[in-house]
Amino acid sequence: MSQRPPTPRADAPLVVFDFDHTLYHGDSGTHLFKWLIGRAWWRVLLALLLAPVAAPLVAFLPTRRAGISVFVWAGTLGVRDRAALDALIDRYVATHAGAIKARLLPLAVEVFQRHREAGDCVVVATGAPPELARAILAFVAHEDVPVVGTLLGPAFGGMGALRHCHHAMKMTMIRDAGFVQPVEQAYSDSSADLPLLQAARHPVVVNPKAARVAMFRRVLPPATPILNWGCPGRAGDPAGDESAG
Repeated sequence: MSQRPPTPRADAPLVVFDFDHTLYHGDSGTHLFKWLIGRAWWRVLLALLLAPVAAPLVAFLPTRRAGISVFVWAGTLGVRDRAALDALIDRYVATHAGAIKARLLPLAVEVFQRHREAGDCVVVATGAPPELARAILAFVAHEDVPVVGTLLGPAFGGMGALRHCHHAMKMTMIRDAGFVQPVEQAYSDSSADLPLLQAARHPVVVNPKAARVAMFRRVLPPATPILNWGCPGRAGDPAGDESAG
């Protein structure tokens, strides 16, 4: 990157990016939690024992936070505070730097950077822990971008998801973080982000699952772009210049 983008004005348009499958190819939180669990054989065994209960919970929106918390807990049992967890996250990112960099989608990063250079108020809102998204974004010099993410905290000797930045809660957490202006533009792949996409004046669906395209066309404004930013295995039209709000 050349120079640091300008600081957004107080009245700058609010532009919100999802992270997984939008800026990053894959589910960054799942990758992290698999690593946390895989650090010890007994954690793997614990996760396998809990999976028959936890995995079905993850599959459904109302119980997703509880299911995720079970796997987070298995990977963090013995981790007592956020500082220790953040240190583990930083270690994970440092030791997997090559693979993580390869998952950042170049076209997505380019659109992201154009918004920042235009002086927009750019926020990343993700279901992953915010420290994880910040550490990954630092690879492309975006370490100063505000990140709103899932809040993890102490739970039964480990860590759990206290507030999952997902579905309607994502909008609540964006507002609670102080971003109260109307959402000018929002980018996401996920039907779980419909509250965010529907709140945006200019929603953009990127890298959706093929089975979700018809639903997005039905519930979002007719002119909504549905694009593919080079995410393998995902649907969407070839991307053009969709960053002009």
